Parts: sequence; structure tokens; C-alpha cells
Amino acid sequence: MVAVAASKTRDRWSVEASIEELAQLTRTAGASVVGKLIQRLPVPSKTHYLGRGKLEELLALKNSVNYGVVIFDDELSPMQQRNLEEALQVKVIDRVALILDIFAKRARTHEGQLQVELAQHQYLLPRLAGQWSHLERLGGGIGTRGPGESQLETDRRLIHRKIHRLKAQIEEIRKHRDLYRQKRSKSGIPVVALVGYTNS
Repeated sequence: MVAVAASKTRDRWSVEASIEELAQLTRTAGASVVGKLIQRLPVPSKTHYLGRGKLEELLALKNSVNYGVVIFDDELSPMQQRNLEEALQVKVIDRVALILDIFAKRARTHEGQLQVELAQHQYLLPRLAGQWSHLERLGGGIGTRGPGESQLETDRRLIHRKIHRLKAQIEEIRKHRDLYRQKRSKSGIPVVALVGYTNS
């Protein structure tokens, strides 16, 4: 894995601290860091996030250490992610996807697992176009929108349904939890809450 950050308006110390935190998150997710790269740009490139020189440097690094994933410190647009994956021929993710992956591995309660799955689907939805470089046309049939519906449109519709179903399940769990909370409150049992962050 290679960690990448752009300095933008941040000072060098905060960029280095942020990329070190990204490296720690990467190790928490079970990957090893084989390189770190900092890009100094006033504004990241709209198409590839990195400038041409840093992109070439990242490609050269691939030849020497043969990494399989590149993780960006900032959130990437779907277009940036798709373009980077095409240029580098490896999986490219950002901090958000990395944290969602960690949460997915560590979620223990049913509600927690549903919430992570919901967040992953909401994150994936705008990135679907990059998954389909070709749009195969499907014939009409039972349960489809009709002739000419693309695989991308089908996947979007399925993910929207899944998101709706997950939200309904989470809401049902919250209603049950509120009911139990009211019962505990009436019985006088004290309530304790623990809050934490994935890397603390």
C-alpha cells in the first residue's frame, strides 16, 4: 500500500501528521505501508488528484515495490478514483473507504453492521459508473425497467432498494432500543455509554 496526501493549504507538519495517521489506519486494516507520497499543489487535479509528475513518480514506485493498493488521504471524486485506477492498474481508495473497511471488520452489533453496510452502499452509489466501462444492454423482462436498461442502471436501482431496506431495518432496531430505554428509565436502572474512535 502507498499512502498519498496533497498539502493544499495545510502546513507541512499537519500533512505529515495526517499521512502518518493514514498509515496507522492502514495497518489497523491489516495492510502494510510500502511508501508515502506528498503532493504540493494549491488545488488537486480534477481528473487525477495528482499532478503529472507525481503520477509518474507513483508509477515508477510500483515498478520498484510492486504495491497493490494506493490510499489517498483526501476524499476522491468518482472520476478521480476511476482515472487513477486506469492509470496505475491497481485498486485506489481514499480515507473514507479505508475507515468504512475498518468499521466493517470491527462492527459487532447487528445495528452496527447494518449501519456500516448502509454507509458502504451510499459511498459506492456515485462510484458505480466507474465499475462499468461498457454498458451492456439488457432485454426487458419481469422485474426490470424494460428494454434497453443498462447494467449500470440495474445496479443503481438494486443499490437504492438495498439502501431503503437497510434504513428500514435500522429504524426498526432504533424503535426497539427506544422502547427498552423507556422501560429501563421507568425501572430506575442507571445507563452508561462508551464512545470511541477506531484508532484511539
